[in-house]
Amino acid sequence: MPNVGDARLRGIRGVNVEAGGVIRIATGIDRHRTDRQRQAVVFGAGRQAVTRARVVRAFADQAALIDCWLETGRTHQIRVHLAHGGHGLLGDPVYGGRRKVKATLPGAEAANGFPRQALHAGVLGFHHPVLDRPMRFEAEMPEDLNGLVESLCGNSLE
Repeated sequence: MPNVGDARLRGIRGVNVEAGGVIRIATGIDRHRTDRQRQAVVFGAGRQAVTRARVVRAFADQAALIDCWLETGRTHQIRVHLAHGGHGLLGDPVYGGRRKVKATLPGAEAANGFPRQALHAGVLGFHHPVLDRPMRFEAEMPEDLNGLVESLCGNSLE
């Protein structure tokens, strides 16, 4: 993902940049018209979905480590919204397309050969309907994703 001020994000319907460089993607999400196994961005239909994202570290305008937080929880929401913005996840064969980084980027081989979606839920939370209290769960970045970031920038996140 490029820097948030990048012109490639401007003019994409449902995408804007808020204060602090936060990208806000607000669209409807519904089943894809022809591939019922996939979800798709729709306007004027579907279930409302809002994703916010912030670039944590950019890798030479080829890829980025980002934080996302959701106002809604739709099926494949992060994957669909980032692909809609033109920046699908590395390793996502469904929504990421044939996304590859240029061989000139350090760690390009690791990025282009990453065997799964480069996506991790660091924090999950919800209001428990029976206990009537908030629940919060946290998980460290998995070794394979941390290794990918290290290969792209040479630094560990820990």
